[in-house]
Amino acid sequence: MSLLEADGLSLSIGGKQVCKALEFSIESGQCWAMLGRNGVGKTTLLHTLAQIRPTYSGKITLNGIKSDQLSKHDIAQQLGVLFQQQEDAFPATVLETTLIGRHPYLKAWQWESAHDHDIALTALKQVKLDHLLERQVSTLSGGERQRLALATLLTQQPKLLLLDEPTNHLDLHQQIHVLEQLKTWADQQQRALLMTLHDINLAWRFCSHALMLFGHGEVVCGTIDGVLTEQNLERLYLHPIQKVAGKWGQAYLPL
Repeated sequence: MSLLEADGLSLSIGGKQVCKALEFSIESGQCWAMLGRNGVGKTTLLHTLAQIRPTYSGKITLNGIKSDQLSKHDIAQQLGVLFQQQEDAFPATVLETTLIGRHPYLKAWQWESAHDHDIALTALKQVKLDHLLERQVSTLSGGERQRLALATLLTQQPKLLLLDEPTNHLDLHQQIHVLEQLKTWADQQQRALLMTLHDINLAWRFCSHALMLFGHGEVVCGTIDGVLTEQNLERLYLHPIQKVAGKWGQAYLPL
């Protein structure tokens, strides 16, 4: 059964058609890249799939159940969302912020258990922030705050992560490390990822599937081998692209 399935999904914003009659599904273990030019509607589509933006025609199902029939509590146990920018309304430490990921599993006025703390600590180790447990979030760099947001999602333990530019604010080493951790998480625990990316080569390296938004409602999706071609990429970004083969595999370069 698909973790998430879009059936005849059509979506517009500001008079712009993001997708028209979109059909695709995300299965356990898959890692999807969403690619497209700035302003084409990637974030809008991601938020719609997450039920943050409810206005659309068509159907979205999570584990075979229509998403509009699920409570917010149920949805939070099945999928997690990373936003482009992180906002912290109240002062909190790194550990306290990570533990927010356990809230979908707690009853009213229930405190986090030792088991919840263990899950949070494991997630912080995965993103290399376990040495900053008592640091105030307000003192973190942009890259550290991004890794903390990802740790909070890993602590949430949903079946599917919807990530809006997860490599924001991260240096080269941290980009590779974080994406490796996320891919391993999806592979080993039979979960899945859908993430918007601007780096074609990161999509090629870490993703099994891709969804391309061309504008005017046109979408192409499928396996990474079938979708990431020079012809598709040149039409997607309106710029010439050359595929280069090297010792460690292939790369796509703008000309």
